[in-house]
Formats: sequence, C-alpha cells, structure tokens
Amino acid sequence: MLRVVAGGVTALAVLFVALASGAAIGETAIPLATVVKTVANRLWDAGHDLDPIDAGIVWNYRIARALVAAACGASLAVCGVVLQSLLRNALADPYILGISAGASSGAVAVAILGFGGGFFSLSAGAFAGALVAFGLVALLALRSGRGPVAIILAGIAGSQLFNALTSFVVTKSATADQARGIMFWLLGNLSGVRWPDVFLALPVALGGLAICWLYARSLDAFAFGPQSAASLGVPVRRVYATMIAVTALMTATMVSIVGSIGFVGLVVPHAARLIVGVRHGVLLPAAALAGAAFMIGADILSRTVIPGQVLPIGVMTALVGAPAFALILIRRPVTR
Repeated sequence: MLRVVAGGVTALAVLFVALASGAAIGETAIPLATVVKTVANRLWDAGHDLDPIDAGIVWNYRIARALVAAACGASLAVCGVVLQSLLRNALADPYILGISAGASSGAVAVAILGFGGGFFSLSAGAFAGALVAFGLVALLALRSGRGPVAIILAGIAGSQLFNALTSFVVTKSATADQARGIMFWLLGNLSGVRWPDVFLALPVALGGLAICWLYARSLDAFAFGPQSAASLGVPVRRVYATMIAVTALMTATMVSIVGSIGFVGLVVPHAARLIVGVRHGVLLPAAALAGAAFMIGADILSRTVIPGQVLPIGVMTALVGAPAFALILIRRPVTR
C-alpha cells in the first residue's frame, strides 16, 4: 500500500513538473516564478506585479495548451489500455475503431464542402464525423457477429474508407491554402487551443477515466478471454458496449479538438505495464498520468525543436513513440 501511495505521489509530481514546463518553455522562455505568480493572480487574486504580455502568454495560451495536451494524452492512453484488454490485441489503439479517419472526413466536410452552413466549427464537424464513423464500424461489427476480431477488421475497413473520402474531397475541391490547413490539422495541432477547449477536454478525460476505472475488475477478467470473464460473472456484452462507447467518445472528443495524434494509445499502455503491472486498478491511472506527461513533453518539443517554427504534435509523438515501441518490443516481446 505504501509503495502504491509513493508511486502515486511521484506520478503526480511528474505531471505537475510537466505542466509547469509546458507553461514556461516555448519560443520565448518565461521564468517558472512568473508562471506561479500568474496562476496565483488568476486563481487567488494575489496581486503580483507582472508584465501583462508574459502573464497573457502564460494564462491564455500555454497553460490552456498544456492542460488540453494532458487531457488528450491521458484519454488516448486510457483508451489504448481498455482496447488492448478488451480485444486482446497488443497492437490495438484508439484509432483502430476508424474514429480518427471519420473525424478527418467531418473536418473536411465543414472546411471545404461547407456542411453546416457556417454554424459548425472545424472541431464540431470532426466530432460529428468521428461519431458517424464509429457508428458505421459498430454496425458492421455487430452484423458480422464475430466479436472482437470483427471490431478490428471493421475499424480497418472504416479507416480506409474515410481516409479515401478525405483524400478525394481535398484533391477535388480544396484550394492550396485549404489543403495545407487540413493536412496540418490531420497531423495534430494544439496551436488554436484555448480555455473553452480545456472545459471540454478535462471533464471528458476525467469522466472517461473514472468510468473505465469502475470496470477495472471486469477488464482484469478479460485477460483470459471473454468466455473466462463470463464464467466469473462478468456481463460481457454490457462491458463491451460500455467500454467501446466510452473509448469512442473520449477519442472523438480529443480528435475534434487537436486532430489525429498517433502512438500515444499504443506505446504508453505498454510502457505503463512494464512499470506497474497488468492490474487495471493501478494500470489505468498510471497510463493516464504517463500519457499526459508524454503529450506535454511532445508539445514542448514541437514548439522548440526548430527555432521559430511549430511542428505538428503528431509528428513528434511518432518520432518519439515509434522508437520507444520498438525498444519495448525488443526488451519484452508483446504477446497479449
């Protein structure tokens, strides 16, 4: 018990350091003391005398960006843990459901085809597209009647379909500027994140984590397959339906805010298992914290690796995540 408490405190401290670093590090370095004073002024009206420009950058831009990055990383990591357990596939991640591809099609429909008549934002279109894609994938999987394997195959088919639709629309109808903006968004983009996005992302991340954690014992039972879980009294169909719906909602929400970001839901769960084991009561919060810290770190790199230029965060997660996954695979072959 003491070890678990110590690990939890350490993980929270790492997350706090990551959030503080995300607010302090950027194209213009801002002292950590300024970050702390800015937060104190905003939350408790501390009255510290600060440069208005520095205070505005910290509060309106960097803290909001770091919090959304943390929520996105935590959500994708939790979804990866759940899907890998339910589907018993070590390569399962949130985008296997076709949600990312559907979100890209929704964003293209709004930005290029003008769906919604100007009442839909890019994020709203992406969210609607993600839900439509998940609905089609779920319907196809249910009609096939092949369980977890059908979800994987239907997700692959759905991803290919919606990616093809996106490419077709961009090629046929987009201007050069529209195509550039869509491609940048598809690679993951936190540049436009502000506080309204925080108020959407954080509740979804925390609520999704809480629901998944309530099903931790059921997810443990799935380690030996759905038949074994059913023999232990787990309501298999209800758990499948609830967990898939929760992961779809979490992924769709995050994709609608920041775009498509890969490798977080694939790499972080395996790294967390190496540290805390496979019991989901501990694994889920550990993966959430690790995913949050990973995404904040990737965001910092995306803003600083090339002076004067911000890279899509999806590029950084892939550059870091692919070698990390290869290292995990070599050191401890994934068999689940």
